[in-house]
Amino acid sequence: MMKSRLLSPRELRLLLLAMPLIAVLNGCIDRPERSRGRGSRPSAQSRPAAPPPSREQRQCMAALGAQNAVFTPVTDRYYGNGCSTLGTVKLSALNTDRATVSVTNLGPVTCTTATPFAAWARYGVDRAAQQILGSRLLSIETYGSYSCRNVAGTARRSGHATANAIDVSGFVLADGRRISVLGDWSNGSPAERRFLRVVHDSACKRFGTTLGPDYNEAHRNHFHLEADGASFCR
Repeated sequence: MMKSRLLSPRELRLLLLAMPLIAVLNGCIDRPERSRGRGSRPSAQSRPAAPPPSREQRQCMAALGAQNAVFTPVTDRYYGNGCSTLGTVKLSALNTDRATVSVTNLGPVTCTTATPFAAWARYGVDRAAQQILGSRLLSIETYGSYSCRNVAGTARRSGHATANAIDVSGFVLADGRRISVLGDWSNGSPAERRFLRVVHDSACKRFGTTLGPDYNEAHRNHFHLEADGASFCR
């Protein structure tokens, strides 16, 4: 065992002189914060919590759920230049009377557009497919929802710039048939042409703006469905 040694008077004086310097240097050393748990970050770097949905959003999502839609709320985002995705959802599937319908190529869409879209798929499209074409609806094909762009030929933002519109290009039936707006609006069989006009008219009853091939060349291959509070069906 080592014996402790008393400091000499000279060594004691040097130690006393050095103590203030040691204290200053010790205060300059960065010390890591006490751990808050694995993977935690200082609060200053944490992302702010997303605000809770508004009353209107909660009511809309309740109505969408009542339509038997499978969906997930999407975090609000601003993209600038009048483009945003606010109060939107991601639709995974739509349930009709006796089956589940998928929707292709669909990004975030406002709840206020998704709700009439779910009702249209169930009561307008699926039932028309069974009554006119003898087969239930399997899938709705779209060109998407959100796109930061103007109305064609204008300086006005499209409903797509706020994810408030869906472009529907075609329908796939359970028997394997595919009915497209581009191919069958004018050139399909009598039953296919009738089906497309029935579902177009049905959309006019549920959406503020419904545009199709008879509107202009830009819509010859899809139905534009937008819940904008207007009353425009072409």
